[in-house]
Amino acid sequence: MSETAAPPLPAAPIPSHADLFLAFFKITLSGFGGTLPWTRRMFVEEKRWLTAEEFNDVYALCQFLPGPNIVNLTSLFGSRMRGATGAMAAWAGFLLVPFCVMLAAGMLYERYGDVEAVRRVLSGIAPAAAGLIIATVAKMAKPMFRRFGPAPVVLLATAFAIGLMRWPLLLVLIVIAPVSIGLAWWERR
Repeated sequence: MSETAAPPLPAAPIPSHADLFLAFFKITLSGFGGTLPWTRRMFVEEKRWLTAEEFNDVYALCQFLPGPNIVNLTSLFGSRMRGATGAMAAWAGFLLVPFCVMLAAGMLYERYGDVEAVRRVLSGIAPAAAGLIIATVAKMAKPMFRRFGPAPVVLLATAFAIGLMRWPLLLVLIVIAPVSIGLAWWERR
């Protein structure tokens, strides 16, 4: 009996302005400590608005733009789906709640920050957030390792240079960015 590939899933419809607002609103409510894992999960796995490769490409672009990566992704995705008004809907959904929560948290921390129980709760949240980020990195790296090309080599070389050799980030970027772009161009031609 021969195995056949499963038919591809149908493309998800383009989200409306309300869909963009509600999606980012849900992400920001779920993403205490970091929203990247929730954003990827929703876009790639739940809504299928992007493939894993498209998500990685868009997120990579957002890392080169000034400002927080996930806020850049919010703007880029919203504008890609619905133009400037889509970007505003996504931004409002993503930033409205955290702004209000951080105002309240700042006022509460100012008043109760010296309480030992508060310190213990905050120190317990950090490992959970780190675990979410590590799991997301593993999911995002998976498409790169499906086919062995320059991406895994560049990833490992960068991690080695910064993490083990302790070379300055700026020096590594100046060297690795042109090398990475050149390898990607060479692979696709």
